[in-house]
Amino acid sequence: MSTRNKEILLRFLDAANSGDLDVITSLEHPDAVIRTPLPVSGLADVFTRLRTAFPDLRVAVEDVIAEGDKVVCRNRVTGTHLGEYMGRPATGRTVSYEEIFVVRFADGLIAETWGVVDVLTQLRQLGFLPAESGTPAPD
Repeated sequence: MSTRNKEILLRFLDAANSGDLDVITSLEHPDAVIRTPLPVSGLADVFTRLRTAFPDLRVAVEDVIAEGDKVVCRNRVTGTHLGEYMGRPATGRTVSYEEIFVVRFADGLIAETWGVVDVLTQLRQLGFLPAESGTPAPD
């Protein structure tokens, strides 16, 4: 089961990178509980919002660990802020931040997610928050 769930998650992330909402939707359990920093109604909503703000969004998988009905992945996310995000207009700035997701599967579908996203780094890179002391501000 672990290997199969890992393959499903990687297929999901490929669809997220290509913007294929049909595949994303097909891999989400009808009763899925999605926990992310953004208030969303499902996985397709997450990636619609992200790809509206960052049309070149790219999720690069750095580590994947699978056991039982859960898969954990550590990712590097990059993109260029070209659309509204979190109520803010496009800045044209690029972001590169890390995230970790724990994904639980049921019936071969994504049934539950817990996401830890480095939103602080993202907001600093977009210029929405001041840079860390000793860190150059973004252009």
